[in-house]
Amino acid sequence: MDARVDGNNTPTNRERDVKVDKPSREEAEAAVRTLISWAGDNPDREGLVDTPKRVVKAYQEFFAGYEENPEDVLGRTFEDVEGYDDMVMLRDISLESHCEHHMVAILGKVHIAYMPVDKVVGISKLARVIEIFAKRLQTQETMTAQIVDCIQRVMEPAGIAILVDAKHQCMTTRGIRKPDVATITTQFTGVFAEDPKMEARFLAMINS
Repeated sequence: MDARVDGNNTPTNRERDVKVDKPSREEAEAAVRTLISWAGDNPDREGLVDTPKRVVKAYQEFFAGYEENPEDVLGRTFEDVEGYDDMVMLRDISLESHCEHHMVAILGKVHIAYMPVDKVVGISKLARVIEIFAKRLQTQETMTAQIVDCIQRVMEPAGIAILVDAKHQCMTTRGIRKPDVATITTQFTGVFAEDPKMEARFLAMINS
């Protein structure tokens, strides 16, 4: 599947941005106990008695992106680019996210580039922005658009290119069970959308 996301569809005001009343840790652990019982096992047996605590702790890591603002990560930019006028690209950024439909893993790689105008940012910050959006319940299409929208708003580059290549465990380990299928989403803005040569260079550099 290759889903190309248009910039006009970038979600800026979504229901996901509405603040929710978080349950207590005890309530979350009780919910895990209920799921263990529903699955058919005894949550009080030795091997499972501490599982609710472990699951809740793991969820804190999996979904830490709700506690962070990606725009803050990009807040410190550098305006002295010393005449540099070509793309800045990060390739093979590891992606670990979770599908909002089944809450199972999405695993893959992200490749991203931007064309600076008068601002550059530390390259680790771009990877951090991707991680923040990934650590939320997501669809791959929405995440792709959110990353581009955030970078565009803060850095105002001449263009952004992104390709996300991932496998979804909701498809590989359940349901249709097709383990070799990857989902690819892309978005190209500015010079990457307007100049086919720039898009081609980005795609060629992914495979170089």
